[in-house]
Amino acid sequence: MSQTLDIRKLLKSVVAYKASDLHLVSRAEPQIRIDGRLVALNLPILDGKMIEGMAYSILTEKQKKLFEEENEIDFAIVLPDIGRFRANYYKTMGDIACAFRIIPIEIPSLDQLNAKKIFKKLIKREKGLILVTGPTGSGKSTTLAAMLNEINETEQRHIITVEDPVEFVHSNKKCLFSHRNVGTDTASFSNALKYAMREDPDVILIGEMRDKETIEAAMTAAETGHLVFGTLHTNSSAQTINRIIDVFTGDEQPQVRAQLSTSIVAIISQALLPRIGGGRVAAQEILITNPAVANLIREDKVHQIYSQMQLNQLETGMVTQTQELLELVKKKVVSKAHAVQFSNRPEELLRVLENVVI
Repeated sequence: MSQTLDIRKLLKSVVAYKASDLHLVSRAEPQIRIDGRLVALNLPILDGKMIEGMAYSILTEKQKKLFEEENEIDFAIVLPDIGRFRANYYKTMGDIACAFRIIPIEIPSLDQLNAKKIFKKLIKREKGLILVTGPTGSGKSTTLAAMLNEINETEQRHIITVEDPVEFVHSNKKCLFSHRNVGTDTASFSNALKYAMREDPDVILIGEMRDKETIEAAMTAAETGHLVFGTLHTNSSAQTINRIIDVFTGDEQPQVRAQLSTSIVAIISQALLPRIGGGRVAAQEILITNPAVANLIREDKVHQIYSQMQLNQLETGMVTQTQELLELVKKKVVSKAHAVQFSNRPEELLRVLENVVI
């Protein structure tokens, strides 16, 4: 059996088992992630040569050269009759290793994700910065894809996405999409954003706000009349704001706080929890900037934002993670144990769960 067939069969098993990821690491058998947990496939233990043969069978010559120079590479690949995957190759103890994540070809709607009503209001904004945050594998890309899909179905706009690599590929419904892949279509996120201003965008998606230049460009774009979506690997609204501010030097921070207070529209911080009975469900904390929140950002009182999120929620559309987790437990969607495990404020959650009868 050829090595090419091997990798395709392994990726087929990801689809067959409704898994999210495939891992190929030497000295271990292939493993897939189902509902957030790694499961070993009943296959032989791999060595570096076996993985190299499989991994190289789906790379172009240019990609091979890049990987050999950098010792890591990110790319997306479509395998006919199997699916679309985001791949990362890296080295471990001198051997090549691979991580593949499946990217659904069908883009979910906000309704299919059971997204709150506020999401459809947010995508109607003409300008500003909307961030979806959370750890790796928390469904950020899926949430953003659903939001862009809603714009695609309801507005006539030019949407530029800058990703490494491009994940969800949108067909043009009412909108025009320009998907840009970092590394092949543009040198970097910050470069793409610099030139995006000349490409007449209405909406810009930034796959990851990794560095100061990208964050600066995103805030500027949001201030100058564009709706900008971005992601960060942070777990809460306050942590997200602090992370952005901390990227800048002390003397730059007052200006950045002022910029953020006017440009940020919303922060959606999410985690994916195991669902009772199988599958996973997103728990989302939602911060919507209002005059009070903007004032706290500007005055460096980010720690007070959490209290602000708990006020007048029917009017603001805000929700804390604790409230979201409490609802999921009450509705018997997730277990108490998992809710506490994934909580940013476990002590607070345990207090409110004391009176919940399951």
